[in-house]
Amino acid sequence: MATGPAPTSVRVDAWTWAVRVYPTRPAASAACKAGHVKVNGDSAKPAQPVRPGDTVRAYTPAGERILVVTGLITKRTSATMAATKYEDRTPPPPPKEERPAEIRRERGAGRPTKRDRREIERLRGH
Repeated sequence: MATGPAPTSVRVDAWTWAVRVYPTRPAASAACKAGHVKVNGDSAKPAQPVRPGDTVRAYTPAGERILVVTGLITKRTSATMAATKYEDRTPPPPPKEERPAEIRRERGAGRPTKRDRREIERLRGH
């Protein structure tokens, strides 16, 4: 089987799907159409080409991802192989706030009084 020359660019929807930013190709296209994908700071249509060196910002349900294209890929392959095609520059998530241990009342103690309820809410930070 003869293969042609390596492509110099790939569609942004195909690339984001192939590197596993979005679970399906239609989801990647829909994200582009909705304005959730930006290439080098500009909103990207699904057919916009990406080249090595481009910065892709994708807004996903898990949060924003910032990826720098290091290689082109059009087919979905293993996650380890896909990870070699980009450099992840997504900032780490902020640390989660420490919440106090759950407040429990003794079984059979009945409903909390208004004073008890206000104390519980104060301890929970409400």
